[in-house]
Amino acid sequence: MLTDIQGIQVGNWTDRDAATGCTVVIFPEGTVASGEIRGGAPATRDFSLLHPSRIVDRIDAVVLSGGSAYGLAACEGVMDFLEKRGQGFPTASGNVPIVVGMSLFDLNQGDPQKRPGVEEGKKAAASASSSKTEVGLVGAGTGATISKWCGKENAKPGGIGVASCQSGDLIVAALFAVNASGDIDDGMARESIANGTFVFPEVLPFENTTIGVVATNARLSKSECFLASQSAHDGFAKAIFPAHTQSDGDAVVVAATGSVDASVGTVRLLATVAVEKAIRSVTNYT
Repeated sequence: MLTDIQGIQVGNWTDRDAATGCTVVIFPEGTVASGEIRGGAPATRDFSLLHPSRIVDRIDAVVLSGGSAYGLAACEGVMDFLEKRGQGFPTASGNVPIVVGMSLFDLNQGDPQKRPGVEEGKKAAASASSSKTEVGLVGAGTGATISKWCGKENAKPGGIGVASCQSGDLIVAALFAVNASGDIDDGMARESIANGTFVFPEVLPFENTTIGVVATNARLSKSECFLASQSAHDGFAKAIFPAHTQSDGDAVVVAATGSVDASVGTVRLLATVAVEKAIRSVTNYT
């Protein structure tokens, strides 16, 4: 779990009646991060700050939320929470918390008028703990579904999945909210494509997305975190078929806390495996 890495805290706000929620990952001071989007329909906040060419080289929190683009409002609550405890990027007028948001579409699952907002973001941040990570239909994964590419009548529960890989003192862990249009890949679709019997269905746009965080205790630069995020997307493609469609907003943030020396190549390999395992694990929790 992400909380296996010293200093990382994870919290959730869940509304089961409305089938939505948000998940907050809070990082220790000095955490470096980057990320990449490969889906065609993302809903994000301040994701552009993660590009290696941008001046900010640290991150304070990531918010995963339901509610589609409306759910990005939860980031404001997390910023307020972190500002009050003095965490953030130092400026002449005080610290500004660097909070990146990613949202998924769950408005069809419960009450579309109830979405994570400022207060819900604060509640998730206040609940953040280093001792426990909830999984399944909680937080951002509360209203998540998968297998919608062949029609909504075939949808199955998605949710929050977690996994980690370790090599010596090096830890690479992943937490994902899985709301994919595709299936958790069992190879059947690929087989039907190979034998010529597959018919590609029409996927409804904007109603799918798999979003998540990969964290490591490795000491990486921002550019190396970006490379690791590319390998994290390999984990998407190994776990979901199809992945990265124009109807999905697939995105990942890779964050490095910097306490262990490790090669970026090793981190990239472990990130691919951790992401695949985290995404596949949702079928165990729902």
